[in-house]
Amino acid sequence: MEEKKKPEIHFSLIESMIIMVIMFVILGTMIIGMRMSPQIPILFVFTLLMFYGHFRKVSWEDIFNGITEGITPGIIPVLIFLMIGLLVSSWLASGTIATIMVIGFKILSVKFFLPTVFIICGIVGITVGSSFTTVSTMGIAFMGIGHILGFSNALTAGAIVSGALLGNNLSPLSDTSNLTTGLTKVNLYKHLFNMARTIAPSAIIALALYFVMGNASHTADLSRINEISNSLEHSFAVSGWSLLPILVLLLLAWRQVPAIPSLLLGTITALILVIVRDPAYGVTRISALLMNGNIAKTPSHTVNELMTGGGITNMLGSVSLIIVALALGGLLIKFGVVHTLIDSIKPYVNSPGKLILFTEMSGAGVNLMVGEQYLSIILPGTTFKSSYDRLGLDRKYLSRTLATGGADINALVPWGVSGIFFSGTLNVDALQYIPMAFYTYINPIMTVLAGFTFVTWRYRKNLAKAGSVQALIQDSGEMDEEDKAKALKALPIK
Repeated sequence: MEEKKKPEIHFSLIESMIIMVIMFVILGTMIIGMRMSPQIPILFVFTLLMFYGHFRKVSWEDIFNGITEGITPGIIPVLIFLMIGLLVSSWLASGTIATIMVIGFKILSVKFFLPTVFIICGIVGITVGSSFTTVSTMGIAFMGIGHILGFSNALTAGAIVSGALLGNNLSPLSDTSNLTTGLTKVNLYKHLFNMARTIAPSAIIALALYFVMGNASHTADLSRINEISNSLEHSFAVSGWSLLPILVLLLLAWRQVPAIPSLLLGTITALILVIVRDPAYGVTRISALLMNGNIAKTPSHTVNELMTGGGITNMLGSVSLIIVALALGGLLIKFGVVHTLIDSIKPYVNSPGKLILFTEMSGAGVNLMVGEQYLSIILPGTTFKSSYDRLGLDRKYLSRTLATGGADINALVPWGVSGIFFSGTLNVDALQYIPMAFYTYINPIMTVLAGFTFVTWRYRKNLAKAGSVQALIQDSGEMDEEDKAKALKALPIK
């Protein structure tokens, strides 16, 4: 007789809460308290959870399936990480980054440096639709400029990350915008317009903070700036032609070409410039450049530090962190810990303000547990969509909350995909830049505040106008007939 497969174990609410408390205590103690690199603490928690799951009679097959399912969503981000390693090394060698820095030295005011970084990264983010691309291109250049101008790396990185995520939130090309609108069936431009309602005040507050911090923290030595600028011009190909890779990247973004081919074409363009300027730059040197990154050898020690980096090798630490974080997240999902905790919240969401608050908290919780921004959008989105429908609350508020609870908060998690990438690319410890990335936590707070104020007021006004929740549901533009039937059926019988 064929043996029946044992059912998958789903841990209870109490058990799930105990697991999460233990996990955060261990990670907090080792990463924050002991200042350890996140890989080992996460791997330690992963090991404990894996053996505990097997002790609870979860088969090794199910455990390995959970690990595989957890890592699978990270395959494309891992490839993007590696492509960005290629892009950065080639842009450093071709003079693209040096050209941006020299131009920046000439046109940027020390007084307005941080606000300018925030605004420019926001504009580039809207154009290319990717916070990763913005950080790995303009961000690298701004880090060098900020270092020379006397700003702390953490403060400059905070402004870069804030601007990049602002652009990501407002871009019609953004993967997170398209994911949230596809999941909630909300029109993309309706979603972006609604996002702008909380982004505008968040951006103004962040801009004011960067202006104040910029005035209080700079110690620029203008003679040193001129010296560094001259060294860059003498040691690298600083010219208009070196900006060609940027133009190629912007053109591809406008044509809505996906990230991986765009990054590869941006790299190829930069390599062509390198070869044209130095025909002796053969296949072996190009291979070494792409693998190990650019190694600057100039008379200036500062320039060497600024212009050395990139390459696949330098991205492997971030890649390993993503893999172990997603593997841990895969186990938490396979054991039902994530779903159990999110489902336990649903009975308390009986008003627009509470619903938006708990959706935001769920996105943040998934980010902390799993570290993957797509799952932090998908899991709360699928869980709470029916709750928005039952209230008759416009799904555009769900899509906005998913975007802020997913993409924005992911950058605030040291073991999150975005947090790992930003930290590794900008070479700044995540715990240092996070307090300075003002926009990334102001915007989620604004989203929740709007839920308890403007959204609640608007909902009550619409409810009074419609006369009943049933009428609100029937008038919904986002729900199809099947969703409306489910929402109406779920209403309490009066």
